[in-house]
Amino acid sequence: MSAARGPGIVGVGETPSLRHPGPGTSTAGLMAEAIAQALRGAGLKPGDVDGLGVASFTLRPDRAIDLAWRLGLRLNWCMQDEMGGASAINLLRQAWLALQAGQAETIVLVAGDHFTGADFAGLVRGYNRSAQDYLSPLGCEGPNPLFAMLTQRQMARAGLAREDYGALCVAQRLWAAGNPNAAYRDPLSLAQYLAAPMVAPPLGRLDCVPVVSGACALVLSARPAGISVRLLASDARYNDDQQEGDGLQTGIAAFAPALWQRAGLGPEDMDVLSVYDDYPAMALAQLCDLGFASIDDLPGFIARRLATRDLPVNTAGGQLSAGQAGTAGGMHGLVEVARQLLGQAGERQVRGGRHGVATGYGMVQLRYGMCANAAVLAREEA
Repeated sequence: MSAARGPGIVGVGETPSLRHPGPGTSTAGLMAEAIAQALRGAGLKPGDVDGLGVASFTLRPDRAIDLAWRLGLRLNWCMQDEMGGASAINLLRQAWLALQAGQAETIVLVAGDHFTGADFAGLVRGYNRSAQDYLSPLGCEGPNPLFAMLTQRQMARAGLAREDYGALCVAQRLWAAGNPNAAYRDPLSLAQYLAAPMVAPPLGRLDCVPVVSGACALVLSARPAGISVRLLASDARYNDDQQEGDGLQTGIAAFAPALWQRAGLGPEDMDVLSVYDDYPAMALAQLCDLGFASIDDLPGFIARRLATRDLPVNTAGGQLSAGQAGTAGGMHGLVEVARQLLGQAGERQVRGGRHGVATGYGMVQLRYGMCANAAVLAREEA
């Protein structure tokens, strides 16, 4: 997918990440809050919206069209996606094509989830047939054990220690301090990281995303005025390794060279990055896949570029500090890159940011993520 004159992202919205949401909280309510915020930022009203894309695990029994009705939207385009951490960029790719084809004028994309303890336990136990029939009966509930094994493998291959992963987590917490919506904003020391209780060795509690309730939204316009964010290029791979790989690469590695070629840019041109960080190992894997780092020099890369925050990665704190609100976790990074390029990131604003890249990753089966995608974005001023 290549950029052409036309659509742009004109507004972003994100609710606070709620670790302990109140009794009146609902998925639909959180989504409505994020959408309203994004529309206000774009200077638009609900009546201007004629397209809606939704990603959620917990909106059920409602779906995208039910949410549209509750919001009073009359639509020409409507889509729902349930690919977890890959949902946001999936929706972005399809919405962009719809705007270019004249199927809609103003599209809102929203992702969000609200979890009670029972909601989340039920989700991981019955996430898909593999979880329901094979993994959960063995006591392997959720992705932590699978990604603990992957992290062990990455440590052995790249010569990483827990201190290296801790440096990434500490740096992202520093970024989170400037994000009022982040679940965790207090400074994190390496000693605190190393002292956190073990979950599935070598993963400690701070290596695993905290589950929160929340929602994120983007507003896309077919004919933006003023400052907007343009999609220069995007790509995706599904079942890239048919669950037979070692997990040290994602599907991004297969398309990254062509992605950069279509964008007319390279990793060295990126001013801000958001990589899907359900675990530190996966953030590092995607940075390698995109060409920012080499697996043969990961300890040095972490020390030089991440620990120092020389490379602006996950500038809203990532999911590891901001929290993972279900499918909204996949939109969190995309919203942050768009916010940075629109110049709306407040005290964490990257100066002079004109180009950024965001990734999506997710949907575990018997092993690792089945879906991987990325989008290269650019600031544009009319």
